[in-house]
Amino acid sequence: MNGLHDPGVLASGYRADINVIDYNSLRLRMPEVVYDLPSGGRRWMQRAEGYVATIVAGQPTWRDGAPTEALPGGLVRGPQPTPA
Repeated sequence: MNGLHDPGVLASGYRADINVIDYNSLRLRMPEVVYDLPSGGRRWMQRAEGYVATIVAGQPTWRDGAPTEALPGGLVRGPQPTPA
């Protein structure tokens, strides 16, 4: 067990990360190189269209292709308690 007791569960008291997708509008954009890592490091980025919203722990973090101000995510280390 990985210490995460609620993968795939959408219920009160559980953490849920949800993507809302418009499958009729889903399209991949061309990959590009971006230089946004520490010390100007590069990485490949491939954006997509058709993602309506991303909700993390009940807070919208992306809406219609743009980030919101919410940053509810965090680093998970070690076993996690079972939700009440």
